[in-house]
Amino acid sequence: MVEYIVENALVLIPVLNVIGMIIKNTEKIPDKYIPLILLGFGILGTVAILGLSPHSVVQGVLVTGAAVYGNQVVKQLKKE
Repeated sequence: MVEYIVENALVLIPVLNVIGMIIKNTEKIPDKYIPLILLGFGILGTVAILGLSPHSVVQGVLVTGAAVYGNQVVKQLKKE
């Protein structure tokens, strides 16, 4: 998936992971909403970096997908 993400937007993947950890630790927001919230941040971040365009929105979806998928892979690999 990473080969489809423009280089300028790659910085958002760890940023979204940090935002996700912060949201998870608040305990006021149910876990099921975290990916949707991260999607909003991902799209806003790519629009801020690349400018407003359909391409930016797609990049936002891709960086959010990479962040959420990466987080889930790590969680699943830690399970016994």
